[in-house]
Amino acid sequence: MAQIPILGLDVGSDTVRAVVVEPTLQGQMIVKCNVTRKSKGLRRGVVVEPDEVVGTLHEVFEEVAKTSRPALRNIYLGVNGTDVKTQLSRGIIAVSRANSEIYKDDISRVIQASEAVNIASNRMILHTITKEFVVDGVGDIAEPLGMVGARLEVVSLLVEAFEPAVKNLIRCVEMNKGSVSALILNPLAASLAVLSKSQRELGVILIDIGYNTTGLAVYEENKLVHTKVLGIGAGHITSDLAVALKIPAEAAEKLKLSYGFALSHDIPAKETVDLSELDDTLKGSPSRKFVAEVIESRLSEICELVNNELKLLGKAGHLPGGAVLVGSGAKLPGIAELFRTELKLSTKIGSAGQERFGTVSPNIAEALESPEYATVLGLALWNRELDKESPARIKSGLVNKLIKSFMP
Repeated sequence: MAQIPILGLDVGSDTVRAVVVEPTLQGQMIVKCNVTRKSKGLRRGVVVEPDEVVGTLHEVFEEVAKTSRPALRNIYLGVNGTDVKTQLSRGIIAVSRANSEIYKDDISRVIQASEAVNIASNRMILHTITKEFVVDGVGDIAEPLGMVGARLEVVSLLVEAFEPAVKNLIRCVEMNKGSVSALILNPLAASLAVLSKSQRELGVILIDIGYNTTGLAVYEENKLVHTKVLGIGAGHITSDLAVALKIPAEAAEKLKLSYGFALSHDIPAKETVDLSELDDTLKGSPSRKFVAEVIESRLSEICELVNNELKLLGKAGHLPGGAVLVGSGAKLPGIAELFRTELKLSTKIGSAGQERFGTVSPNIAEALESPEYATVLGLALWNRELDKESPARIKSGLVNKLIKSFMP
């Protein structure tokens, strides 16, 4: 039977990225095309100008349709935004059968019981992530299927989002005749693409540095411990440079990408940047060291916010798997060294690589090595990787039927 192509769609505040991935009968994931467009109408991952978002997605979908129109009916959509929250919840049920054997329906019922929590009417559960099962008081059970017991409990981590923001993003997709099959929080998708099982077992933090946000996902013992989206990203560096040098934001972005460096002490004091090379209307030659100081200051702030989250978990400086950086901001030279110093953790730049994906062209293969593609590739991997896990391990909060129930 033919496998349905998947469209991974990451609608970011600065860039929209889409990849079409076609699963094969042999279990390979072949990337058929990747599409990138400048984003409009979003701020911090939230739709603020729907018409602009719809227009951008129209361009993306037209390009995708040239390769695979069926993929537009099977979209794995990334969700972002600083309003994402997590909470622990416990569900308890009596095992239903007389022989006390635990079946799949018992597992489903106990997970549903853990979702029966009081949340605000404008919020929704995006993911229910199983941390452990408890059978008759014996805990730390990964898979209770087939075990015998009278009482089944589960401890779940619930990831919740602001429902109107999710609805607005879905509406923009559906106005372009796209159909959403699942919603996935961006840091979790990126984690799936770049983190190894050994890293998740040891304890690791994924840091997804986007344009207006920075997403975090902390794992230990192969379980998600915490996730958070901070309202600060690489775009704030651009704004800082624009203000500090009194230059347009477009020139500041070029300056950051062409001459930026995360560690000011590594830049010679006499080295300068000719601003006219960025914009022929500009004059002046600021010190490149000063440019690096501006960048380092903002990145240090991001590190401080990340460390604050780790301190709340009691994990600051204590994750043997270290930190893995992805996102467009992770491309800044010197950033891994800065985060290694600030977080006191081993740090590397993450990419999905070629282990899980095949490609149809060398150009696509080269692009997918970039850390900025981690999220969109993780979105495309989501369903396949979950099939390998316990069916109760992670549940996406929405599939088509539930999504459609949101729509008027």
